[in-house]
Amino acid sequence: MKKKVRTAVFPAAGLGTRFLPATKVIPKEMLALVDKPIIQYGVEEAIESGIEHVIIITGRGKGAMEDHFDHSFELDATLERRGKTELLEVSRHVATMARISYVRQKEPLGLGHAVLCAKELVGDEPFAVILPDDVIDAEVPCLKQMIDVFNEREGSVIATQTVEGPAISAYGVLAGSPDPKNPRIFNCTGMVEKPKLEDAPSKQAIIGRYVLTPRIFELLETTTPGAGGEIQLTDGIKALLKEEKVYGYTFEGKRFDAGDKFGMLQATVEFALKRPEFGEKFREYLKSLPL
Repeated sequence: MKKKVRTAVFPAAGLGTRFLPATKVIPKEMLALVDKPIIQYGVEEAIESGIEHVIIITGRGKGAMEDHFDHSFELDATLERRGKTELLEVSRHVATMARISYVRQKEPLGLGHAVLCAKELVGDEPFAVILPDDVIDAEVPCLKQMIDVFNEREGSVIATQTVEGPAISAYGVLAGSPDPKNPRIFNCTGMVEKPKLEDAPSKQAIIGRYVLTPRIFELLETTTPGAGGEIQLTDGIKALLKEEKVYGYTFEGKRFDAGDKFGMLQATVEFALKRPEFGEKFREYLKSLPL
């Protein structure tokens, strides 16, 4: 019997230096996108995709994330006393939305090392990795789309988007060929990290979603650290490619890079416009600006 993808790992131990000074005391994953922290969008996507257990890889100064997904008895009691039932439901929902575990990454030794920190909790099962900075707005959750491909093809799946021109140099890029049966699936043979435009093996840029077999843990344990002593997830996946099938998947939806100031502004505007309670009012406000 095939094992189900039940667990999602969230690497969230980074310093968030691109958002200083805000991230001097606030984890970047806790910065608000409209009225929810960035990481909550990813956790909600995981739950809507059938994930039962969320593992957040944290670091020093990241306690606010644990507090956010925990019960706040003082806040709940105050809201209940004041009759703020809708807000009380919001607060309680955040605390009960998922079974969440936390693992401390004691040193910033790379994305591969962060994923490896989850090995004991994941066990011998396939699992997902969600990078909280990548917020994806999709009718069918991006991770759900990927799990469906994983179940169909029985191989690890990497989320991709098509990137044209010099911008491809900011991404990891897959090598391989489009699948003849499904144009959204890419049969991966390798990957290159941040290539020059002329050296890019394809236009398939890696986005922060992965569904991986547990074999990746053993391979990461033997991966040679690169620059800065970091263990890279892409190096582990390259080793996995020698043993198993790995697929790229061009998901349906729109991705926002909320780890970048401009991307965060774009996401804020577009998510705000979708809100029924003030979206139209916000749209009229934007139209009134002397742009």
